[in-house]
Amino acid sequence: MGKYQAYSEYRSWNNEWISRLPASWQLVPLKYICSGFVKDGPHETPKFMDDGIPFLSVDGIQDNKLVFNGCRYISEEDHIRYSMKCHPKQGDVLLGKAASVGKVAYVDSNIDFNVWSPLAVITAKSNRYGKYIYYCLQSNMLQAQCEVFANSNTQKNLGMNTIDNLDMPLPSENEADVITNFLDHETAKIDTLIEKQQQLIKLLKEKRQAVISHAVTKGLNPQAPMKDSGVEWLGEVPEHWDVVPLKYLVDEKAAGPYGASLTKAMYTISGIKVYGQQQVISNDFTVGDYFISEDKYKEMTRYTVFPDDVLVSVMGTVGKVAVVPKSAEFGIINPRLVRYKFASTKILPRFVQALIMSLRYQSRLSEASQGSTMEGLNMGILGDLPLAFPNLEEQAQLLDFIDKKITKYSTAINKAQEFVELSSERRTALISAAVTGKIDVRNWQAPTSQNQALEQTA
Repeated sequence: MGKYQAYSEYRSWNNEWISRLPASWQLVPLKYICSGFVKDGPHETPKFMDDGIPFLSVDGIQDNKLVFNGCRYISEEDHIRYSMKCHPKQGDVLLGKAASVGKVAYVDSNIDFNVWSPLAVITAKSNRYGKYIYYCLQSNMLQAQCEVFANSNTQKNLGMNTIDNLDMPLPSENEADVITNFLDHETAKIDTLIEKQQQLIKLLKEKRQAVISHAVTKGLNPQAPMKDSGVEWLGEVPEHWDVVPLKYLVDEKAAGPYGASLTKAMYTISGIKVYGQQQVISNDFTVGDYFISEDKYKEMTRYTVFPDDVLVSVMGTVGKVAVVPKSAEFGIINPRLVRYKFASTKILPRFVQALIMSLRYQSRLSEASQGSTMEGLNMGILGDLPLAFPNLEEQAQLLDFIDKKITKYSTAINKAQEFVELSSERRTALISAAVTGKIDVRNWQAPTSQNQALEQTA
């Protein structure tokens, strides 16, 4: 913030959230600058429609913007009825008050929509304060209040009275206008940089997946003779590779506990670890806090996992694969996983993981899961899955190639993610400084030329 001047005079405040503000500013409850009390949506579950009036909850706020894609819809009749209590309009501010407490969005269009009870609707007394409130609520000062005042039973929740009385820095309307215009301009530049890095991250992840997928299904030698795999969705594979159904390559297999034999009610705070999708999807066996007692384990021994076992998710997010590392805590699988021990003389566990996680195999398993009588995978579907593989030596070479590619792409992805995090922190810091008067932007003017814009960026 070094390029910005401070105000010439400040006034001290005996307040938990802010110690001083510019001398001409006030510190007021949010309701002081609102048109009436803060409102929220209905505390009932409406009948959802395939089409109609968009009906948003906290998941409709992403990156401080309203997202209507994939939203729920309600009927015109319900919309009219709910609008008697609450009807967001252009210029209003939405605040997440349940679950994702503190998410903020500004209503910048005239789309007719309504909101559910997890969202609060804030209408400024003056249109000139609407966008200022939006930025204030993103500041460290207001986010800290939301975090501290959120009640937590099963999920965090901000009371309506609490929102009405959030402490807000209040400049004059003219100053609020300039601050808003300044932040519109500066955050737009930061948001553009963040978006470019996020696009880069997406492309790098796609490229990483494509490179790995090609390696484990086509090999590393582009001159190698190819043959028809005999499987339409798999296509051609190197001529010297084998194509064998998974069931003929395993020494042991076990589906997770069935039905009522293992439920969450049986879990304990310590004991024998229970592995599930959390570990498989993240490929991280250190996470998770589900356990069973040693007595319960005596009934579950057949579900024990061992190093180099291949675990596959068969319900919910299907087809994800992980190999149990030697460092994994002793434990069992839950009902959403199946466990395989592959014949060590034929195929390496990590090659199985890389192969099934490749694009062609993931697409096939997704399709198969939707075509089964019960949505998900089963050992019959997985057992018939044709695995294409070379000899063990070539598998090891392919895995070494994959490891190097993963390291290369992960380094680039981590660098881009770090840039996004730092830019987001800078964005919040700039907003916080502007709306609490730590920087004086009263003389700021929007650049009228590209040169001016570059000077202000420098």
